Amino acid sequence: MGLIQREIERAGIPTIGISIVRDYTAKVRPPRSVFLKWPFGHPLGEPGNISQQRAVLFETFRALYAIDTPGTIIDLPFRWRRENYSDVKPPGAEDLTPKTAS
Repeated sequence: MGLIQREIERAGIPTIGISIVRDYTAKVRPPRSVFLKWPFGHPLGEPGNISQQRAVLFETFRALYAIDTPGTIIDLPFRWRRENYSDVKPPGAEDLTPKTAS
């Protein structure tokens, strides 16, 4: 995915990947990634667990705006089957405000 992400970014479209294999992601160095220590085949969470999947997507979108250094991987804090995902709120305007150079 990292190679495809780089090509899409060259066209001016920001990308982010969700990884469950941190070592490989670190070697490929995609522009932006989040990492979850979850079972293979479940990058968004358990089948049918909508609040869990939504929480992963919300935090991934936050990371899309937060990461400004290519190759950065953010470790998401979620633990497999041990969280109350209904507490995770969608990104607000303050989370999605473009960064300005200082």
